[in-house]
Amino acid sequence: MRHRPQTEPMAMTDPTASLPAATKAKILGEALPYIKRFFDKTIVIKYGGNAMTDPKLKDCFARDVVLLKLVGMNPVVVHGGGPQIEDLLKRIGKQGTFIQGMRVTDEETMDIVEMVLGGQVNKEIVHLINRHGGKAVGLTGQDGNFIRAKKLLLPNKDNPAELIDIGQVGEITSIDPSIISFLDTGDFIPVIAPIGVGPDGDTFNINADVVAGKVAEILHAEKLVLLTNTPGVLDKNGTLLTGVTPKDIDAMVEDGSLSGGMLPKIGSALDAARSGVKSVHIIDGRVEHALLLEILTDQGVGTLIKSK
Repeated sequence: MRHRPQTEPMAMTDPTASLPAATKAKILGEALPYIKRFFDKTIVIKYGGNAMTDPKLKDCFARDVVLLKLVGMNPVVVHGGGPQIEDLLKRIGKQGTFIQGMRVTDEETMDIVEMVLGGQVNKEIVHLINRHGGKAVGLTGQDGNFIRAKKLLLPNKDNPAELIDIGQVGEITSIDPSIISFLDTGDFIPVIAPIGVGPDGDTFNINADVVAGKVAEILHAEKLVLLTNTPGVLDKNGTLLTGVTPKDIDAMVEDGSLSGGMLPKIGSALDAARSGVKSVHIIDGRVEHALLLEILTDQGVGTLIKSK
């Protein structure tokens, strides 16, 4: 009988514990071709939704990221923090508002965003990954002027010539990949908060999906994986589309099938797919070990957007 070493942390309840050993071996064998295919490839993961608030899902996510790193892939995590920001805004009696899926960010809200994203959320993710054996390092766009940005002005849907100012919300002007490349040489896992810095040192709140997409483009990532609170991309009838092309997505945006908070996700997914990222995955972050299921198994748990 093999005994667990005294220093090894106790595992959480394992849903596979009752499976026969041969079945477990088969599952591991299924992962082998994917491990070989994606060895030393960069995978950018946008971490958000329920996966960031449910304790068990948070633990599953951290374990998945560490496992991907240990089998030779290079995961880069970009996180959101909408629920945490909303919680703190409510505590100070402030109501969050959105336009076209983007948070309206005045000066007071920006202070909250920096506090939550750059402090609370980023540190928690770093801690979770490190606790499971990874070497995570937290970053914001301010570190080494990593993410350069300018004020984002949104075109009014009813009058495209009119631009809407939504405060300290940023549009990315450039990303310097050297910090991530340096961290990669030391087998570190970058964990990025979506805060950009302007020419005058002003900070900007940037949609995490947009940052993840741009980081994937700059790093020439093999994959961009976006965790969501939906099964993936759904058609008008609510049916999951497991595989779509950029052309399919354009048609769905045009006919109104995609709207609201899904628009920034889709926009960043399309930009990444058209800019050389080989595949973009929009997956259900409410599923335990969704990352491993999507990347290392035949089954998958969401929508795959192919670059062509």
